Amino acid sequence: MDALNSLLDGFGTALTPLNLLWAALGVLLGTAIGVLPGIGPAMAVALLLPVTYGLDPIAAFIMFAGIYYGAMFGGSTTSILLNTPGESAAVVAAMEGNPMAKSGRGAQALAAAAIGHFAGGMIGTILLVALAPAVAELAVDIGAPDYFAIMVLAFIAVTSVLGSSRIRGLASLLIGLTIGLVGLDQMTGQQRLTFGSLQLADGIDVVIVAVGLFAIGEALWVAAHLRRSPGEPIPVGRPWLGREDVRRTWKSWLRGPFIGFPFGAIPAGGAEIPTFLSYVTEKRLSKHKEEFGKGAIEGVAGPESAASASAAGTLVSMLTLGLPTTAVAAVMLAAFQQYGIQPGPLLFEREPELVWGLIASLFVGMVLLLALNLPLAPLWAKLLRIPRPYLYAGILFFAAVGAYAVGGEVVDLVILLIIGLIGFGMRRYGLPVLPAVIGVILGPNAEQQLRRALQISDGSVSGLVNTPFSVTVYAVIVLLLVWPLLRKAVTRRPNSGAVSER
Repeated sequence: MDALNSLLDGFGTALTPLNLLWAALGVLLGTAIGVLPGIGPAMAVALLLPVTYGLDPIAAFIMFAGIYYGAMFGGSTTSILLNTPGESAAVVAAMEGNPMAKSGRGAQALAAAAIGHFAGGMIGTILLVALAPAVAELAVDIGAPDYFAIMVLAFIAVTSVLGSSRIRGLASLLIGLTIGLVGLDQMTGQQRLTFGSLQLADGIDVVIVAVGLFAIGEALWVAAHLRRSPGEPIPVGRPWLGREDVRRTWKSWLRGPFIGFPFGAIPAGGAEIPTFLSYVTEKRLSKHKEEFGKGAIEGVAGPESAASASAAGTLVSMLTLGLPTTAVAAVMLAAFQQYGIQPGPLLFEREPELVWGLIASLFVGMVLLLALNLPLAPLWAKLLRIPRPYLYAGILFFAAVGAYAVGGEVVDLVILLIIGLIGFGMRRYGLPVLPAVIGVILGPNAEQQLRRALQISDGSVSGLVNTPFSVTVYAVIVLLLVWPLLRKAVTRRPNSGAVSER
């Protein structure tokens, strides 16, 4: 009841006309910047941080919340329409959203993503209000073996359900893990795969990898095939969700938050792992498995809902522990410190108006995001009417601008082109792109957690399975690996019995 009363007070703060204006402005700016390839929520918040210097802290954070969710949806828009993720959490949206767009269902994919963001954000924020203390306590208790187990689960899940074979999924994952090795060893400081280049000492930014593999690789692939088939504009289709679309997606919208929120609250890779796990879950549960990879709407709705709920989950650790679990949370933590405020267990007591006003503004931002972007979905989808040579020339331009904006180094453009060529080669030989991006995002963190776990156990492998949580996760991994073999054995046995009777 105390939390509910505090939340009602927060709505009193967030619903003042001026704060509503800041929330709407944040949603608009976040969506507009998020649509640019390579510029995700973290960069959007960082770019707009100076704009808020003269604002009251409550107004500034209400605007930040709008920018955060708006930029997440903007990243999904380019991911769906142009196969160019604006950020790593939007990578999964490209898997099913882009084939939908190419088949003339871009507006439906955007609508499913917008409603998914709304449902995930609403449920995630309700869970934030109700479960923040419990989840924060759980996050404190989880150790290095548990984090490593979660990341192994993500690796196995993504390589076993994507692509035409597990071998190709594993090959793609190894490419990503190799790219993730580039830079300085986090523990010893030794250079790895830098070829003597100082610019590579910091590693290759995941935005450059995602944009290179998806955008540049796709543009080169389309260019290679334009001689064989003329570049016709892609039809937009009807701009609303049909009854069948809603019937197939409503369960996905509701499942996503319960996968996304817990992962957002613990430092295990932000929104990337839950979006991938949500995609795997939707594929397992779907009655239309044959559509996955060709434009299954559940593969957009579930992961987008999980991503939005994960964003609410990240605020649990940041507000209650002062622990930023994503890049956006780190930027927002810097913004808190800019105002002389230190997030942590005492924040709810010292700054209740700010905290509960921020949480209430998340609800307000979700409503504004849905109200603004559902009508805009057909307008965004009209980007696909641009003839493909002009469209992909624009993608290459914005991809290069986004990659250059990451570090301001010319060498980033060279790396972007090299990774784009790798993406082109992966398409040529049928390797799924997503496991490679997973490897780059989670590989370095998985290596660090593995080494920490082994250090704690003095090099004993048993240190990786010495907690109930890690044992449970490894049991799920074994089930994932063994289940297809068991299913084949079970289906063969009745058939062989029928043959022997004959």
